[in-house]
Amino acid sequence: MNYPEKGSKAYLFSIVLVAVMGGLLFGYDTAVISGAEKGLQAFFVGASDFVYTDVIHGITSSSALLGCIIGAAVSGFCAQYLGRKRSLILAGILFFVSALGSYEPEFILFTHGRPSYSLLWMFNAYRIIGGIGVGLASAVCPMYIAEVAPSNIRGTLVSWNQFAIIFGQLVVYFVNFMILGDHANPIIEKTAENIYNIVNLSDAAWTIDRGWRYMFGSEAIVAGLFTVLVCFVPESPRYLSLVGRDERALMVLSRINGLAKARETLAEIKATVEVKSEKLFSFGVMVIFLGIMLSVFQQAVGINAVLYFAPRIFDSMHMGNPMVQTVIMGIINIAFTLVAVFTVEKWGRKPLLITGSIGMAIGALGVAAVNLFELHPLVSVVCIMVYSASFMFSWGPICWVLIAEIFPNTIRGAAMAIAVAFQWIFNFIVSSTFVPMYNMEAFGMGDRFGHMFAYALYGVICVVAAWFVYKLVPETKGKTLEEMSALWRKRDGKGPAPANRAVAAE
Repeated sequence: MNYPEKGSKAYLFSIVLVAVMGGLLFGYDTAVISGAEKGLQAFFVGASDFVYTDVIHGITSSSALLGCIIGAAVSGFCAQYLGRKRSLILAGILFFVSALGSYEPEFILFTHGRPSYSLLWMFNAYRIIGGIGVGLASAVCPMYIAEVAPSNIRGTLVSWNQFAIIFGQLVVYFVNFMILGDHANPIIEKTAENIYNIVNLSDAAWTIDRGWRYMFGSEAIVAGLFTVLVCFVPESPRYLSLVGRDERALMVLSRINGLAKARETLAEIKATVEVKSEKLFSFGVMVIFLGIMLSVFQQAVGINAVLYFAPRIFDSMHMGNPMVQTVIMGIINIAFTLVAVFTVEKWGRKPLLITGSIGMAIGALGVAAVNLFELHPLVSVVCIMVYSASFMFSWGPICWVLIAEIFPNTIRGAAMAIAVAFQWIFNFIVSSTFVPMYNMEAFGMGDRFGHMFAYALYGVICVVAAWFVYKLVPETKGKTLEEMSALWRKRDGKGPAPANRAVAAE
């Protein structure tokens, strides 16, 4: 083969750009529910064969997360046996099918526009299919980027995946806003007899009949483009080396780094993948524990309760158009994600996580204080923005960077699958419990107490997350993926740390 002597940043950035489209779809799919959930709720409230309760709506709004758990759980198998590239193609196909199915869940089997218990199951099935795609993409996209990126810019490039996730959420906020247009969202009230009543049925008829469908269906355009483009990117060089395709791996590395650096990198990769059958705990329990807990904290701080139900939250504050405020929050999220992108290689992973945790705690506890002391709603809006912005430069991108970096090559697929599966499990727990907890339906208490309790809980978890990072998480800035293998072997007492670079926790 004729290997390039010089690497090409344009080539690297082009394949990373395609990979981060998986992150964009991740954000799009998970946030599309924020604009569609009220129309969807009003649609199924009209069913005659069952009562569509707040609990059922919370589960339906979060049903895609069940698929995310499945997708994340099988991502290790797919990444190992299908490869990173074909796993991303599979994710794109699942996104596409889910978008069309959510748009028209009645397809063939049911009468269009007639809500029923069976149709609810079918809708959730399509959302779960999309969730499987999200779960796959959420594990494989950062894995792929980390495996093609040079160590000195790996954190920045993996952070772009989180930027794409947030950008996808912002895009869908705008799309939902444009689709809704001058049409009204339904206003749903519950009577003393627990009967749901749509107050503005005539004004919201279009939203109930078609609006939510267009919001879900719009994802098919992005999903189709992603699936086509992934076909043109190379397989990860670390995966190619793992399956014995060293010449192809060297070609990909040469096009990224140049031939001399590519030979050096390939030698390091080969040194860590000679034993392909290492068990999950070959490097000790701590590395797996840290990966799981990073994922758990990323969700337990409660961010997705805000992202998924942003219009509902802002509507409860009575501070203007909630869809406009949701878009403003999306713009702020984009801006603060860029803070992480441009500082992660300068400041390191741990300082950003700790600072963000403290900022989130201040924001969440601030919202709780507003409801406890009945302060002006504007204070609550500001606190929500502080809470969200703090997440976006810390736990949002940095968690993905860390779980893509800390696991050794030979167990990365399986370890990331477990960590990301826990992330989606806790995402589902947080998202499905938020509406009943926010309304305190299960406790028979008023909304104000529910709002206070929810954010106070999230604020306390943010404080615990900051302590966890400070005490236990190692700094990975500037270390190669192969050096991380040596770090965990040393901690587990099975080998020395590399002599050329410090790898102790900072």
